Amino acid sequence: MPAPKLFSGTLFALAAGLMWGLVFIGPLLLPDYPAALQSFGRYVAFGLIALPLAWADRRLLSQFTRDDWLEAGKLGLVGNIVYYLFLASGIQRAGGPLPTMIIGTLPVVIAVSSNLRDGARDGQLPWRRLLPSLGLVAAGIACVNQVELTHLRADQSADVSRYAWGALLTVGAVACWTWYPLRNADWLRAHPGRSPRAWATAQGVATLPTALAGYLAYWVWSAGTGQAFDMPFGPEPERFLALMFAIGLLASWLGTLCWNEASQRLPTTLVGQLIVFETLFALAFAFGLRRQWPDAATLAGIALLVTGVVWALRVRPERLNQPAH
Repeated sequence: MPAPKLFSGTLFALAAGLMWGLVFIGPLLLPDYPAALQSFGRYVAFGLIALPLAWADRRLLSQFTRDDWLEAGKLGLVGNIVYYLFLASGIQRAGGPLPTMIIGTLPVVIAVSSNLRDGARDGQLPWRRLLPSLGLVAAGIACVNQVELTHLRADQSADVSRYAWGALLTVGAVACWTWYPLRNADWLRAHPGRSPRAWATAQGVATLPTALAGYLAYWVWSAGTGQAFDMPFGPEPERFLALMFAIGLLASWLGTLCWNEASQRLPTTLVGQLIVFETLFALAFAFGLRRQWPDAATLAGIALLVTGVVWALRVRPERLNQPAH
């Protein structure tokens, strides 16, 4: 792989990780807002931001076929709305650090999934060289989980079952975002001449109808069930709208644009591992909101996770017709 392409692709992945790290603070800053409302609200904002961008890119978007728009809609539904619904629900129940660490397994989960699925196209990572990485990642998550459980047990009002549900919901988010980059990379690799910016915009436009329908359905359901939540924008409308549009612009559109640029430059097995940047930025934001420095066990867990991902990053794909070294 040419060094300039590797360097620029890594920088785009770094920028995407920074933008995506912001999505972890929304549920922490809006703890009283239902996760469904935050998910639909974020992607209504993303879709509205995408509309003027779509007008600017109308010539490029006119090249997309009906199948392209259907694919953009599927990617938007699973990789955006359902993913964030799971993630926001998990963070609200389990706090910031553990869901962030679980999401941090994505680089290895994607690498393993790509190994099983895309070996003929991108080459296969030798399984025996991935095993140490998997062990380090598992140990890192175990460290952070133990710290969070210790804090919970020390809190008389804490709900351990709620914490467990938060972890389980975050696993659902991992499943969604394992599927998304693989399918997204398929489309980008199959259309190397298409604009990654226009593809990011297309996903925003395709997501808007579903997000808007979901938001309206939640409003109707809330009214029909006599929920006390103050619709349409909740008890802190200015903060809610500001966060939704900030995350919609920076994380949903700009983050997706940077990720698309990285995906066109790097193999799927490699670019998937660079999601570790998202984990690091998200942890920094989460502990910044707590106004505390991570304790030694948490830092050890983070170090193990990063070491595991970096270990996997150094493993190079081998062509299937070549003997393993």
